[in-house]
Amino acid sequence: MAWNNQTVLVTGAGGFIGSHLAERLVALGARTRALVEYNSTNSWGWLEESPVKEEMEVFLGDIRDPDSIRRSMEGADVVFHLAALIGIPYSYQAPLSYIRTNVEGTFNVLQQALEAQVRRVVHTSTSEVYGTAQRVPIDEHHPLQGQSPYAASKIGADKIAESYYRSFDLPVVTVRPFNTFGPRQSARAVIPTIMTQCLTGTTVRLGNLNPTRDLNYVSNTVDGFIRAAETDVAVGRTFNLGSGREIRIGDLAQLIIQLAEKPIKIQQDEERVRAGNSEVDRLLADNTAAQQILGWKPIVSLEEGLRITMEWMRAHLEAYKPAFYAV
Repeated sequence: MAWNNQTVLVTGAGGFIGSHLAERLVALGARTRALVEYNSTNSWGWLEESPVKEEMEVFLGDIRDPDSIRRSMEGADVVFHLAALIGIPYSYQAPLSYIRTNVEGTFNVLQQALEAQVRRVVHTSTSEVYGTAQRVPIDEHHPLQGQSPYAASKIGADKIAESYYRSFDLPVVTVRPFNTFGPRQSARAVIPTIMTQCLTGTTVRLGNLNPTRDLNYVSNTVDGFIRAAETDVAVGRTFNLGSGREIRIGDLAQLIIQLAEKPIKIQQDEERVRAGNSEVDRLLADNTAAQQILGWKPIVSLEEGLRITMEWMRAHLEAYKPAFYAV
């Protein structure tokens, strides 16, 4: 795809993955639009620190409002839909807000994309829709399990996206990132939780140490989004974007402690253990389809990604509250 001829919209562009993706699109030469959630301080989220923010057209709005989307999508060729509510523990406290944002918001994006006749929509799913693995590695045909209100809302969003392809021929590709990590990730995720505690103290407090995760550095995930938009035969399909490697949370903590280069103990904190049966015990991606159809594979390893992220965390600790458990 000749990106310099494309007008591209990224919803959720002020967030973790969205900001990295928007920056990549600018680098590729695309006319990049960023839809950022409206707020009274006019903040653009992580794009505030972006060296290329002046090269984007930024819209403040809300995916729950069709008019916000319509204005930002007018004349767009490609839409990357990343805007979502993502915290799993908080989804137990405010499940309706997840339905309104993730399900209804996705419906609004798809409907506006249909009316605007965009050439490609890349919809963002999550590995959480699989729940605890019934078989590994997890391929795209693994059963979907709503083990939390968040996971259920994302399953609903995925199925809405599928229906718009099957019912209305909207050219949708769904990408399903496994546990993306890197600079700018929020404190609700495990790697920033471990790193910020390592950098500010001598004890790391965590919940369950035994679940495994398939961790993928953010630039690898962004590569997958780009390939999903560029590959015509991908339309109507779903692709896992995972590394194909799993690691136990306790072992991950030890890797990060090594990067901290000081003695640190791990303490299990009951407050941080996930509610009820929501804990996904095992995630390990089968990324064969993404490799064979998209020509995608992860380039940055877990160890290298952790090193880069730790360096960034050292320089941005003021953006985090290590002593506070973020749900």
